[in-house]
Amino acid sequence: MNYRLLAIDIDGTLVNSRDELTPATRAAIARATAAGIHVVLATGRRYRRALHLVESLGLGVPLVTASGALVKDPTTHETLYRAEFDSAALRLLLTTLAEQHCDPIVNGDTHAEGFDFYYTRDGARCPELSEYLERNIGLGRLWADWPENPLPTLNAGFVIGGLEEMLRLETLIQRRVPGALSTHVLRSPRYSGYLCEFSPAGATKWSAIRRLADAWGIGDEAICAVGDDVNDITMIRAAGLGVAMGNALPPVKAVADRIAPTHDADGIAEVVGWLLDGKW
Repeated sequence: MNYRLLAIDIDGTLVNSRDELTPATRAAIARATAAGIHVVLATGRRYRRALHLVESLGLGVPLVTASGALVKDPTTHETLYRAEFDSAALRLLLTTLAEQHCDPIVNGDTHAEGFDFYYTRDGARCPELSEYLERNIGLGRLWADWPENPLPTLNAGFVIGGLEEMLRLETLIQRRVPGALSTHVLRSPRYSGYLCEFSPAGATKWSAIRRLADAWGIGDEAICAVGDDVNDITMIRAAGLGVAMGNALPPVKAVADRIAPTHDADGIAEVVGWLLDGKW
C-alpha cells in the first residue's frame, strides 16, 4: 500500500518519556517527508505547546491541536479549522461544572493575543490545577464571569484532578449534556493530575485529519495513524493502518492493526520503516 499521510500523536508517541525528539525519530520524519508523505502532528496539546516541534522538524503542513478542535497553519498561524460549541450545550456544561465546584481551563484561539487559555478562578481549589497554572504562568487569562458569559473562539477545555473524580465527572457531563460533547479522561505526562477533556461533538483527531486528507485527495486507506492514548482511538480505528505504540493503553492497542515499539525505543522510526521499506 502506498501511504500518503502519516498522522502522529506527540506525547507518548513522537517524543520519548523525557519529552525528547530523538535523532532516530527526527531522521525518520525527514525520510518520510522526502518520500512525499504528508506528516501531520495530531495532539491534545495547545497550539503553542506543539508549535516548536513542527518548526524543528520543518513540517510545512497544518498542525492539529486540542485533540482535533483547532487546526492551524504553523507558517502563518492562520486558523484553518476551529470547532464551535453549541451555545446551549456550552452553557449547560459550564453550569454543571460550576455546580460541581470544578474550575475548568478552556482553550481559546488566542495565540495572536499572546495567551493560550482561560482559567476561571484566582486561587485554584485543587493541587493539580495549581500545578498546571504554575507551569503555564503568563499563558492564561482570567475569565471572571463564567459561566454566564461564554466567550468567542472557545474550542475545547478540561478539568484536572484525581482519576476517579474525573471519570465520575465525565459520566455526569455525558448524562447532563448528551450527544453534544466529545469527552475523554487521560493523563498528561507533564502534569500529576488526570484531565477530563471536553470539546464540541465530532471534534476528534480523526475528523481533523479527515478534513486535511480531503483537501489533499487522500482516502482513508492511504492514511497511517499512530498514537498511545484514548484520544487517539478514533484515528487509529479509522485509518487504513492504525498503529498503537508499545506503551499505549490497552484500549488503544485493542483497536490497532499493528503494535510498534515504545516511544523510548524509537517506535516512530520503526513505523516509517514499515511504510517505506515494507518490512512488516
